[in-house]
Amino acid sequence: MCRMLELSLFTTMLYIHIAVALLLSLLIPASSATTDTISADQQALTIHDKLVSQNGRYALGFFEAGSNSSQNTSNWYLGIWFNSVSKFTPAWVANRDDPMNNSASLELKISCDGNLVIINRFTNSLIWSTKTNTTTNGTIVMLLNNGNLVLSHTSNLSDILWQSFDYPTDTLFPGAKFGWDKVTGLNRRLVSRKNLISPASGAYCDELDPSGVNQIILAPLSMNSSAPYWSSGVWNGQYFGSMPEMLSQGYNRSFVDNAREKYYTFELSHETLVMHHVMDISGQVKTFIWVEALQDWDQIDARPKAQCDVYATCGPFAVCNDDTVPHCTCVKGFTIRSPEDWELDNRRGGCVRNTAIDCIKNGSTSSSTDKFYSMPCVSLSQSAQEIEATTMAECSQVCLDYCSCTAYSFSNNRCSIWHEELVNIRQLLCSSNINSNGETLYLRLAAKEVQSSGRNRRGFVIGVATSISIVASGLFVFFILITIWRSNRKSFGRILNSARCSNGIIAFRYNDLQHATKNFSDKLGEGGFGSVFKGFINDSIAIAVKSLDCAHQGEKQFRAEVSSIGIIQHINLVKLVGFCCEGVKRLLVYEHMPNLSLDIHLFQSHTAVLKWSTRYQIALGVARGLAYLHENCRDCIIHCDIKPENILLDDSFVPKIADFGMAKFLGRDFSRVLITIRGTIGYLAPEWISGVAITPKVDVYAYGMVLLEILSGRRNACVSCSCGSNHDVYYPVHVANKILEEDVMTLVDHRLNDVNSTEVEIVCKLACWCIQDDESDRPTMGEVVKILEGLLVINIPPMPRLLQSITGSSHSTCC
Repeated sequence: MCRMLELSLFTTMLYIHIAVALLLSLLIPASSATTDTISADQQALTIHDKLVSQNGRYALGFFEAGSNSSQNTSNWYLGIWFNSVSKFTPAWVANRDDPMNNSASLELKISCDGNLVIINRFTNSLIWSTKTNTTTNGTIVMLLNNGNLVLSHTSNLSDILWQSFDYPTDTLFPGAKFGWDKVTGLNRRLVSRKNLISPASGAYCDELDPSGVNQIILAPLSMNSSAPYWSSGVWNGQYFGSMPEMLSQGYNRSFVDNAREKYYTFELSHETLVMHHVMDISGQVKTFIWVEALQDWDQIDARPKAQCDVYATCGPFAVCNDDTVPHCTCVKGFTIRSPEDWELDNRRGGCVRNTAIDCIKNGSTSSSTDKFYSMPCVSLSQSAQEIEATTMAECSQVCLDYCSCTAYSFSNNRCSIWHEELVNIRQLLCSSNINSNGETLYLRLAAKEVQSSGRNRRGFVIGVATSISIVASGLFVFFILITIWRSNRKSFGRILNSARCSNGIIAFRYNDLQHATKNFSDKLGEGGFGSVFKGFINDSIAIAVKSLDCAHQGEKQFRAEVSSIGIIQHINLVKLVGFCCEGVKRLLVYEHMPNLSLDIHLFQSHTAVLKWSTRYQIALGVARGLAYLHENCRDCIIHCDIKPENILLDDSFVPKIADFGMAKFLGRDFSRVLITIRGTIGYLAPEWISGVAITPKVDVYAYGMVLLEILSGRRNACVSCSCGSNHDVYYPVHVANKILEEDVMTLVDHRLNDVNSTEVEIVCKLACWCIQDDESDRPTMGEVVKILEGLLVINIPPMPRLLQSITGSSHSTCC
């Protein structure tokens, strides 16, 4: 009965809406009207017209993309885009794989058989159609507030003949069904676009698992592999197994599986939030929100998180490195197959050989002059052929015996060879003091490619000999150059010494930092918006130089860091030594932290295990740094992105909070501030998602999640259930259950031996207090410091409602 009433009300409202729209169309010329409907008797839409949803969020019309300048042609598409944002962002395209060229002749209208069609008005030929079975022109088209383009009978608006939600391109709209129609076989899935300018179908898809498992998978298309490279985990009634953070995200979700259909859908819980959930060119599913202050999209999530987890993201014979931008580079002896595609973020074409390999087949064997080039610390996910060989030399010869063999590896007395194209070559972290799970790959190259380095060395020797012969004649010039160099060196030393001695921050010249970092050659890693390089002041004092990328976001982070960390000093805050602002170059100079960041020591097995006493002091130091930011600065500073990656460790493992690019100032006259969502999934307090004004308690929540990771030495993602089940559980849920069972010692990192049980209990209870759903229940960072110092007694915390909903527990307390 309720459903019938709802349907009747919906139908009545649609009739009223259409009647008003039709009345307006009679009063206002079609060329100037803004409407959300097309009727059979309405003038056709041309490239100058568009439909706009009643709420103004979406628009439908013709747009130009992917033009071919060499052939002087334009590609036109019919699509739906975000009308309420300033950056043109298509979300649905009708003819993505069949662009139109003659824009002057395009018309969108309802045909005599009732279908929505695009025609060439000069030739009256059909270009695109909804292709429904209707035979009457008594139909109407409406662009709904949720972005769905609907074709219905005028006499029965609830009878939908066709809708764009059934044919998604690369974007999942809120309210759209993502999945299968079991009756018709329709698969509503997302397919990535070709490149930055063309909306044509790309190489990756996002869909419900066709094998019948209730999970979402990401898989390649037409790349000799249909195996998924990422899966969401099975739907458990509330969220997908490997995505428990869905419970704290700002939308309502559901999964339906009945006799007619199986699909997943979500609805935004806040109407003002503009979200773009897209299957990206890169093969990652990314979620963006529109930030009005930036006039740009801000990415808040990506699946999989690492770009190199995407199958063949760099194409054949290219190396993927998550720590560099761009992620893809050609291996030695190869060059980019299509530089134009790479410029448009489509790198799946990979690389091609500079010189063909030498292989002559003689009966069952082959002869070759090819050589091998070693690539240490790499991994390949594609399967290899295992060969019987007892030595590396024998393994190498086996590869040479096959004309199709392109590489081999020899490890643990096992010989593996790869044939034809190599994909998914991934560079792993490898240095003198850090081991890696990667192996050395020996890549087959033409002899001239391998010997080129040897010829270069011989050329260098000849060049040196030649240089020596003319040194005498150029001695005077040499002394002049030495004098100039010494003068510049002294000037450079004075500038850098001032940075060492001053309490303020120094404005460096770009050339000074280029010299200090040896032309940015020693890369330490990736920061939030740029790369970080190691350098030295006067060849003795180490510094870290962050070179900011991405002009818009980088400029924002640059100003935020200089205006926040640049004006404060604390032992537990990283010191900003100086900055560089020349033209478009934005660089920040910090004190160097020899023990890198906390995440490396907690989560990477190749590092030495942090003792419990060290972890406790790190937790205390971070708390003191946050307390200083919140309570002792002139303005309260909210960091907004507390996580292990942003906690650096000096040579004595003293923690230093870093990366203030998202920090927000809060005047002492105000208790909270309204800003757009920022931070990292997994550390975001519930109030971020709900869109309310925030307080420093968002940092307290993130600190509580970090406490759990310090305690366990593992990510707050999924851990294997100890109850004998094959399922994984969200780690904070695991913590809550163990505290309920009064078994907190089992939560401690199993690699630790000497642990203070009293401190473990304090950390567990404190973490539970910090991640309370209601911010008023969380302690201040000043109170956190006193608790860790033993100056305040901590009580038993209540179970956070979010965790309680996950566990289904009826308990009201953690213990």
